[in-house]
Amino acid sequence: MAKTYRVNAFVRISNAMTTLLLRMGVKMGSMTLLTVRGRKSGKIRTNPVTLVELDGYRLLIAPFGTVNWVRNLRATGEATLRRGRHSERVFAVELSIQEAAPVLKQSLAGAPSFVTSYFDVTPDSPLADFEREAPRHPVFRLSTLS
Repeated sequence: MAKTYRVNAFVRISNAMTTLLLRMGVKMGSMTLLTVRGRKSGKIRTNPVTLVELDGYRLLIAPFGTVNWVRNLRATGEATLRRGRHSERVFAVELSIQEAAPVLKQSLAGAPSFVTSYFDVTPDSPLADFEREAPRHPVFRLSTLS
């Protein structure tokens, strides 16, 4: 059974440090800052996320499930990506289960073990298993806002 994501002190400190480093422009793999307006409060919320490039598309995958940035992005449909001084506005479209399943399968193959522990499938699982898993791990396709 997959682990349930819990925000504890370690997660808060790690996110704060990662956010600080990304704001300074430190390259940390494909991590970037996602800034989106809160769905209830309207306040601006910023979280470090990992961008995935697959088949020419930029994607955001929620490996820890339907967390607050996912709910906020669903509600607004747009956000800002930022690393250092570079920022860009993006439009986000959530993929259907059928579209998300192969993306999850491909991305899970290279994911670290602390991420895979939040999934009830392995990279070797059939696509049908990923279709059952997809509702728990939303995937968004990003495109640049003009």
